[in-house]
Amino acid sequence: MTEPAAGETQMGTIHHLDAHRPTPPVTLVKAATEATTDTAPAADDETTCEAVDRADNPLADWLTVPDAPVLPAWARSAESLKANVVALGRLTWWHSRYHGLRVPKYLMKTVLLACRGFFRAAVGIWPTLSAREHSATVRALRAQVKLRPEDVELAARHQAAHAARTQTRRWRFGIAAVGVAAAATGIALADPVLQAGMSAAVVAPLAYLGRGKETRLLDQAAPPLKVDMSAQQLNDALRAAGLLKTGKGDEDGPKVTCVMGPVRDGRGWAVVFDLPRGGGKTASDVLAKREVIAQELGVDEIQVIMSRVRAAKGGNAGRVSMWVADDDPYLGPPNPSPLEKAERFSIWDAVPFGQDARGTRISVPVMWQSMFFGGLPRRGKTFSQRLLTAAGLLDPYVRHYVADGKGGADWMPMKAVAHRLVMGAEDDAIEALKAMLAELLAEMERRFALLRDLPTSLCPEGKLTPDIVAKYNLPVIFVTIDELQEYFTAMEKDDREQVINDLCRIARRGPAAGFISNFASQRPDADSVPTKLREIITIRYSTQVVDRASSDMVLGKGKAAQGADASVLSEEHKGVGVLVTGPASYVTVRADYLDGPAFAALCRKGRTLREAAGQLTGDAAGDVTAAADAQGVSVPPIISDVLEVMRHSPRMYTTDLLAGLVNLDEDVYGDFNAEQLASDLEAAGVKRTSKQVKINGKALAGYQRRDIEDAVPAEILLAAGR
Repeated sequence: MTEPAAGETQMGTIHHLDAHRPTPPVTLVKAATEATTDTAPAADDETTCEAVDRADNPLADWLTVPDAPVLPAWARSAESLKANVVALGRLTWWHSRYHGLRVPKYLMKTVLLACRGFFRAAVGIWPTLSAREHSATVRALRAQVKLRPEDVELAARHQAAHAARTQTRRWRFGIAAVGVAAAATGIALADPVLQAGMSAAVVAPLAYLGRGKETRLLDQAAPPLKVDMSAQQLNDALRAAGLLKTGKGDEDGPKVTCVMGPVRDGRGWAVVFDLPRGGGKTASDVLAKREVIAQELGVDEIQVIMSRVRAAKGGNAGRVSMWVADDDPYLGPPNPSPLEKAERFSIWDAVPFGQDARGTRISVPVMWQSMFFGGLPRRGKTFSQRLLTAAGLLDPYVRHYVADGKGGADWMPMKAVAHRLVMGAEDDAIEALKAMLAELLAEMERRFALLRDLPTSLCPEGKLTPDIVAKYNLPVIFVTIDELQEYFTAMEKDDREQVINDLCRIARRGPAAGFISNFASQRPDADSVPTKLREIITIRYSTQVVDRASSDMVLGKGKAAQGADASVLSEEHKGVGVLVTGPASYVTVRADYLDGPAFAALCRKGRTLREAAGQLTGDAAGDVTAAADAQGVSVPPIISDVLEVMRHSPRMYTTDLLAGLVNLDEDVYGDFNAEQLASDLEAAGVKRTSKQVKINGKALAGYQRRDIEDAVPAEILLAAGR
């Protein structure tokens, strides 16, 4: 029975120590371990525990408190250091210009202060030169009516001493004056640089002597900040937005805890804060109130960039990262795309896409993904969509399938590279689109059958890999379709449903077989682009739209409430859009600029790469114009343009051909009529075998494509595979 009693003593000791130990769980574990040791006495156990776990242990705080960061927040990354160095350079340049313009004012002020200093020096030294203290004593003695003999003797001695001291000081003053005059003469005759130095040596001390308590030589300069933010302003803004409870006074209500900042970060203010507990508000509530917070801070909502800080970065459900720009961060000269000067690119790498508000480079991984672009016309939607397709141009092992429902000039350069190219939404183009999708589905099933039969050592996940691409000649397939709404509105109901199902199959199952879908539409509503197609797309990008509902149609339901709202963009934000890459990942991006000529140059470069790799296939291999360019032969533009319009038709009515030419290049063919078209084609060497063509049993004036091709030199047709 003695051991249980000892155990009771030990447990009593444990309870006693818990009141003093900073880490009770550790103490309990240790005490429990000690309780199992029969050989150690209770008193020894207690002494041992207190020696290690006493509350006044000088190492206790160091052992239990995590290490604090050694560097400040702005110095913990190369990007932050670079941004602050750039900001310091801008600040220095601003101060240099500010004070440089005021140098004449500062010189004048210095001279005036030197004059005041000289006056003060003269007033201060005159009593010494005139021996004023002795003069006062002599005057006092003379003022006495009756002088005693000793006073008379004292006055005489003072008089003699005053005369001697005054005479000596006047000699010294005269010598000093002569020295000053000689120095002034020497300065006047000296070298200009020496004059400036000596003048500064004389003027500077005098100006310092002439200063006053409130006198400042330099004007007080501070760069004008368009936005100024403090912790108090942040609390006031959140309280006005209903995110913080209101107390009896300004100091009584709950406040946020600033983990970092507010601090200057580039061209704005950065702050990371935690919402107070007990208020029932989360970081998502803050993101939904961006417009109200921006109004309270006195800025536009486009200047407020907010995001949640996830646990992977040390965050929690109530931690928000906010950056408030001084002005609109998405205006200014466009950023050229790095693809424009690249020689090659691997589509397996993330594609450089643009920059966010802080100038951080944004890249988009496209492998295993499908993409959707939406937004109003003339906001840079097609330009942004072309960036991803352009990356595939520089990889010779990427096969392009392109369809443009508008049939304009935006995608026309792809005829030099694309395996299949469908232009326009006319009947023949719709048939060509359906044939293209059928070809894609057949290729997809063929690839899956091949991948299933490959050993796991070569295909461990049942997906396409770079090794499989090279070994089995299975290039990545890039499917680009622009202006989807044009096809859907031009189709009959049955055809429309079939095309939608085909696109859904490609977007849903195609990525594993190396298919990349890149779709775009101006009106992403349920009629133009069905929800079942949009909802399976992983990456979405929206330029300006009319309202939050339209933004959600492009980016996904509920995204605007999370802060991904493209309706806040304005007409000036061309090429700017909201990029959504995941359920809770989004960023507003200013896409890189790649204009039409640069895109056409990339297409020509892509054709050269494919010819060298033996990967030029399909329509691009049979393109007459590209074949002529490769052989240095010139084909009349009217021939190449007519062949382009008749790409999907062996024959075409004259009226339809004219409409297609206008759609191809309105500046050139806007005023064309049937007579001028016939005249230009005849001049280019076209000999019509018949002036009428029959289509669906109806004969009208038109052209045969073979007549146009006969006007092309035979060697060009042979090179193009015609």
